[in-house]
Amino acid sequence: MKPEIQIVDHAEALYRAGAAEFVRQAGAAVQLKGVFTVALSGGSTPKGLYGLLATDLTFRAQAPWDKTHVFWGDERHVPPTDADSNYRMASEAMLSKVPIPHAHVHRIKSENPDAHRAAEDYEQTLRACFPSPDGQPPRFDLVFLGLGSDGHTASLFPGTSALHEEKRLVVSNWVGKFYTERITMTAPVLNNAACVIFLVSGGDKALPLKAVLEGPYEPEQLPAQLIRPKQGRLLWLVDEVAARLLQVGRR
Repeated sequence: MKPEIQIVDHAEALYRAGAAEFVRQAGAAVQLKGVFTVALSGGSTPKGLYGLLATDLTFRAQAPWDKTHVFWGDERHVPPTDADSNYRMASEAMLSKVPIPHAHVHRIKSENPDAHRAAEDYEQTLRACFPSPDGQPPRFDLVFLGLGSDGHTASLFPGTSALHEEKRLVVSNWVGKFYTERITMTAPVLNNAACVIFLVSGGDKALPLKAVLEGPYEPEQLPAQLIRPKQGRLLWLVDEVAARLLQVGRR
């Protein structure tokens, strides 16, 4: 489907737009099937969104926390107490402050010294939570993603082996520039979501955003271009500073 591009004035407006989408889609999913599944992303932009969902009385009251199941699109290879942990960020900003059942929080066990095993374990978690007789990837109701200044998303980095994975749901991905493993959902999982929302904020994202949305299709260099839901919605929520180079999506 053709991506939607929504440009807002500033980061705070971006958080509110993302929170409104979260609440709207959670309510629709619960009404349809009694449960809402969401995959979270790391980074500073979603942190603002998560904090708003936890502290804004309207958003907090509207979200069906007792029927929400939370997952992560990727994780750093660090313990959950580490300052770099995506789980820790989401927990401190939102999950510890809202009435979501502990059993509904499905984190990646990234404290495992073997990143490959951690990825395999999380794949098994996904298969248990999204049983499929024909082995199809999970279908999340909502996936939040960010955009790196190098065009990466989740932990799908330029030139890495995970970009070519078509069968596995979760893999460990060696990222040479950081000299570390990352644990990430693969593109087939992300592309099977009912809705994917990219949250993009800040001037350092202007050039990669333009390259991903308006440049040639080169996913080896710009992995975010891999994300093209086949039977779902793709929404880019972008603040004005990040969108300043775009030709499309202008109001």
